[in-house]
Amino acid sequence: MTATLAIGTYTEIDETALGADLDALRAATLDEALALPEAERAAITAIAYKGHAAFGGDQMDAFPALGLIANFGVGYDAIDVDAAAAREIAVTNTPDVLNDDVADLAVAMLLIQGRRMLQGDAHVRSGAWADGEDFPLNRKMSGSRVGILGLGRIGRDIADRLAAFRMELHYWSRSPKDTPEGWTYHDDPIALAEAVDILVVSLVGGPETEKMVSAEMIRALGRDGVVINISRGSTVDERALLDALEAGELAGAGLDVFEDEPAADPRFARLDNVVLQPHQGSGTHATRAAMGQLQRDNIAAFHDARELLTRVN
Repeated sequence: MTATLAIGTYTEIDETALGADLDALRAATLDEALALPEAERAAITAIAYKGHAAFGGDQMDAFPALGLIANFGVGYDAIDVDAAAAREIAVTNTPDVLNDDVADLAVAMLLIQGRRMLQGDAHVRSGAWADGEDFPLNRKMSGSRVGILGLGRIGRDIADRLAAFRMELHYWSRSPKDTPEGWTYHDDPIALAEAVDILVVSLVGGPETEKMVSAEMIRALGRDGVVINISRGSTVDERALLDALEAGELAGAGLDVFEDEPAADPRFARLDNVVLQPHQGSGTHATRAAMGQLQRDNIAAFHDARELLTRVN
């Protein structure tokens, strides 16, 4: 009987590889996995997890031989890592292979929002330009003051890209980082917001960062402020963000993540100063394939009693 269980909706390529490489048993959801016969659950030693449902101690206990949860994605906040550690269950993720795509999307949303490219596209398509209607002037992006909230791997890649736009770089992290000369560290998120016009949220998810982008922080950005979020919807006080956008107290936002995915608050759809994306930061063929390969490589290493490639606990 197979020792690997794959939970989640995978691409055809990953489905094939999970079967060919690991002879994995499949379940579309965590609930479906928990409903498997007891004998099948008892044989599972590794789980390939691709989902957002909370994977806590009670769920882990349903798999008494479990030794590894290999998460598909860099963010693993759905998995109770402390509960896993208490049960001597290793947790891995798939970092680095997705950094470029997520950083590219952050920059793209910033440019699309600031230069009003969606509106410009509509202006051409509607025939308004051909009819002689001038398109309104919009915001200069190069040279802006930008703050990176969370200068981890992805945050650093975003900052490096924005440096090429000659932007003034500010950042917050739990401690100062080794950065190029001229980048400014802030030990307080509010102080970061006060110092910049654009705030790029690149935090890990979880209770420690929940609603870190608070109403106070949004007020500190001011009327010309823009929020770009490629981290987790939980990191932003979404109601405060919407209130500020609707009241004209914030210039705009670019969001790839939402508090209640995939059901984004309908208030966003009524705004013309936001760019909305369907949590597709890592959504390219090459990167998703690399993420799947790294997830499987961790599971193979576990079964072979080798060192795990990207262990987080």
